[in-house]
Amino acid sequence: MYDHKLNIRMKKTIQLVLICSFFCVTAMAQSRRTDPTIGLGVDFALPLGSFGDEADFGFGASLLFQQPIAEALRFSVSAGYLRFSGGETFAGLKYREGYAPLKVGLKYFLTANIYGAAEAGVAISTANGSGSGTAFAYSPGLGVELPLLKGNSLDIDLRYEGWTRSNGTRSFASLRAGFNF
Repeated sequence: MYDHKLNIRMKKTIQLVLICSFFCVTAMAQSRRTDPTIGLGVDFALPLGSFGDEADFGFGASLLFQQPIAEALRFSVSAGYLRFSGGETFAGLKYREGYAPLKVGLKYFLTANIYGAAEAGVAISTANGSGSGTAFAYSPGLGVELPLLKGNSLDIDLRYEGWTRSNGTRSFASLRAGFNF
């Protein structure tokens, strides 16, 4: 019985490795685009540190423009909206706050599909009163861009974001899944 279960796990592992290898080889066989792209994405955020005490998660959407400036290097401009939600703050009110991040950056492709990225810009709070204002935003990250049909691509990145203001830094881990066309 034990050997049979091990055998099934081994077959599934080999199948997974073969499927991943197929996608990687297929993606590497595709040529990298040399024209500008626009990407639409969905963003998920997991607050870290003291920001995690206020907010439980963040969700939003983003628009990404990319312009190749060398074979493995792209200039990027991104804009979006992230809404953070959390637990009760006081008097039965729940934590909710929205931000509109605007950033510029660079993407450097380490391989045909894997890249490192760095962005900097501002995150504008959409709150009124004491929560309003603008923060300096920075975000290093790693990602993968998988070519699809007709020159489009699936872009997935994982990054750390920090938004710094005079009253401290809000930081979070972010996952973005986008479609570039």
